[in-house]
Amino acid sequence: MGLLIFSTNVTLDGCVDHRAGIADEETHAFFTRLMDESGAMLWGRVTYEMMEDFWPAVARGEVEAPPAIREWAVKLEAKPKYVVSSKRSDFPWTNSHHIAGDLRTGVQNLKDATPAGVLLGSIKLAAALDRLDLIDEYKFLVHPRIVGHGPTLYEGGLPSARHLELISATPLSDGVVAMHYRRSPTTA
Repeated sequence: MGLLIFSTNVTLDGCVDHRAGIADEETHAFFTRLMDESGAMLWGRVTYEMMEDFWPAVARGEVEAPPAIREWAVKLEAKPKYVVSSKRSDFPWTNSHHIAGDLRTGVQNLKDATPAGVLLGSIKLAAALDRLDLIDEYKFLVHPRIVGHGPTLYEGGLPSARHLELISATPLSDGVVAMHYRRSPTTA
């Protein structure tokens, strides 16, 4: 069974708006490494639609992009992508698959079938999966910014606190810190 790893960009005040962080070659290289280490990507419909509107064009070379960003796009094109949605069932982007039905069962089956692990990149879906105790690790890029607006991480709350064990904290050259946490076995 593979791990479910939630990874996202977050500012110091908890903002997870993708436009609020630092989107440079180093942060894209970080996410490319995470994607390389995982067997599949997992998103909610909204994140999938945001991604499918931009990244395939970058992968095809139709959008100007620095080498690290193009590398991310090309690898993302090839990576299996799973989408949780109750409103849409057709996902035509290359290697995209729908997870329908019971969320816990669908995601647990995906974890069981993906020994290299699943990289989760949707904020609302992460909160739902955390409520089901399905997330095993967290890899956040913490950006040195206070933006004063949302959306924020776990905006809707959780039923109880999550106790995490720090695995690593790695500063990047632009002031971003890559934080890696694992759920503590004592999480209540």
